Amino acid sequence: MDRCPHCRIANPLLSGVHGFDTTNSTRNLHRKWRVYVCSACGGGVLGAGVWNGSANHDPQITYVFPAPAARLAGLPVKPDAFLNQAVESIHAPSGAIMLCASSVDAMLKDKGYKAGGLYERIEKAATANLITKEMSLWAHDIRLDANDERHADDSAPLPNESDAQKCIEFTKALAMFLYVLPAMVEGGRTSAGSGRTQ
Repeated sequence: MDRCPHCRIANPLLSGVHGFDTTNSTRNLHRKWRVYVCSACGGGVLGAGVWNGSANHDPQITYVFPAPAARLAGLPVKPDAFLNQAVESIHAPSGAIMLCASSVDAMLKDKGYKAGGLYERIEKAATANLITKEMSLWAHDIRLDANDERHADDSAPLPNESDAQKCIEFTKALAMFLYVLPAMVEGGRTSAGSGRTQ
């Protein structure tokens, strides 16, 4: 595992603390389960592999819970890079929040909203119905949170991982709305259309 699914530390030291075996009702699927603990954050990870019954067989882990965060498919390079860095740096909430704002900014620029600052880009995207009014309000929250961190606002409290996670969730939602869902719809329409006759 490249990163802990809880704290996102790179190359985590996961120590096995407990193990057990299970079979399904027809007894043709045997799995060995192991509970691991991250030495950095103490988060638990459950892994399992299919066992062939051999005493010398140590199964490769094929099930992991919680599953590692997957990158969203179809994002342009910059928004994807900023979002991935935010996810990987959630343990540093101020940085993660600023990276989320950078990802939002890069998405709007990619959609053609290049003039002005992030405030203007959000407003223009909402006016053009690229994003909903509610999404624009949420995007402004991210922008303001990032401003607090960038300008070291004395009146703003330091963010925690929960604050950073909320920013990451919005950034992922925006990416889904702008890139992933349209690609899925287009793919579905293309697939459906290929079997139709006029």
